[in-house]
Amino acid sequence: MIAHPAVERVRTHAKEHGLDLDVRRYPAGTHTAEDAARAIGCEVAQIVKSLVFLAAGDPVVVLVAGSDRVDESKLAAVLGAYSARRATANEVRGSTGFVVGGVPPFGHRVPLPVVVDDALLRHEVVWAAAGLPDAVFPIAPAELVRLSGATEADVRL
Repeated sequence: MIAHPAVERVRTHAKEHGLDLDVRRYPAGTHTAEDAARAIGCEVAQIVKSLVFLAAGDPVVVLVAGSDRVDESKLAAVLGAYSARRATANEVRGSTGFVVGGVPPFGHRVPLPVVVDDALLRHEVVWAAAGLPDAVFPIAPAELVRLSGATEADVRL
């Protein structure tokens, strides 16, 4: 059992929504999607990158496959914003309460809008960060959408 406040926040959110997470830690680290896929033994496309963007100045979490990049103009259009840009490390921590590399899809400091790229939904299981750069959990994409309250859209390059 991992007893770290960041991981517990993610677990608590999931439990409150009826799901018990199987959080796993990989001491070699899962900071990048490639590192995570190698450690877990899955495809990079099954790794969920939880990225924070500022759309018209407001934070939004974008869930995209580890093999994909976010198209900021598509994201802005989906959100009805005039622009979107990647948040800085300080902005990420300030808006989510988590460090870059460990940002989970839910359980943030305050509820944030979440957009999930539709390419993630084609997998049976995906792996997302659990609050620390070396902690991840497997989850079915439909559960990922439900627990994060995500809007589904095509936001990849």
